[in-house]
Amino acid sequence: MDNSSSPVVLPNCTYKEDFKRYLLPAVYSVVLILGLPLNAAVILRIWASRRVLTRSTIYMLNLAVADFLYVCSLPLLIFNYAKEDYWPFGEFACRAVRFQFYSNLHCSILFLTCISVQRYLGICHPMALWPKRGGRRLAWVVCGCVWLAVALLCAPTFEFAATGTQRNRTVCYDLSTPERSPEYFPYGIALTCLGFVLPFLAIVGLYLSMARELCRPAGARGEVAERHRSKAVRMIAIVVLVFAVSFLPFHVTKTLYLLVRTRPDAPCQLRNFLSVVYKSTRPFASMNSVLDPVLFYFTQAKFRRGTRSFLLRITGRDKHP
Repeated sequence: MDNSSSPVVLPNCTYKEDFKRYLLPAVYSVVLILGLPLNAAVILRIWASRRVLTRSTIYMLNLAVADFLYVCSLPLLIFNYAKEDYWPFGEFACRAVRFQFYSNLHCSILFLTCISVQRYLGICHPMALWPKRGGRRLAWVVCGCVWLAVALLCAPTFEFAATGTQRNRTVCYDLSTPERSPEYFPYGIALTCLGFVLPFLAIVGLYLSMARELCRPAGARGEVAERHRSKAVRMIAIVVLVFAVSFLPFHVTKTLYLLVRTRPDAPCQLRNFLSVVYKSTRPFASMNSVLDPVLFYFTQAKFRRGTRSFLLRITGRDKHP
């Protein structure tokens, strides 16, 4: 639940969440300021080269669109937390913002999984890659399936999220209203398992296979695998960073919070501590909207060259006409 910044009274326990007034607007503002132009640049750059899209850039385009849509919703949250959880935007906007957060979160996870599968094929099974034209069509089909799966997976979020009144002010609950906590619990656990745990395990397996292949002697890897080696290493490093910063801490703390949220007999200090930890990791879960464009930059050589040329021109260091 997403309570107000005033002390929140639960059975035998009082929460005080003043930290949200300072932490959440600051982090969300950084994500907005950086994520909006970065994702817009990725979308425009990929769209400009749409005639020669690769399978990886198709996944990255959809990833950037998901991030861009989410970042556009952040001004409402920045205002909400800066005003100590006051939500003046109505019931539908509350539900839509919460749905947007979770749909972006799980879209990002699944599209990063798709990118990882594509890179795994290039490293471990280069001769099994699909034909270029048919492969692009299949990539678009996969993206459509991801969007549909995430919409279905996160649809209950639109139902559980709601506005309520606390301390004579309207608030927007993140998970559900307090009285629906037991009802939300099985859905929250299922969302974590299907939308995070399974893709995470798949990515770990793929990266272990790629690491084993990349550690083989250069001659044993073959020409195709060697050509993709540096790109694969960069991708692995960035995806690990995204999971370490955004996804893993959020899902671990959310699961622990859900476990004590429906237990009134849980010690007050434990419930208070897990509430603070979970709600502190939540804004950092949105940092993937900034880190995802970094993945595009460091795995697309043409984009890096184009960016360097642009910066040299605007700084006057490019001596060529």
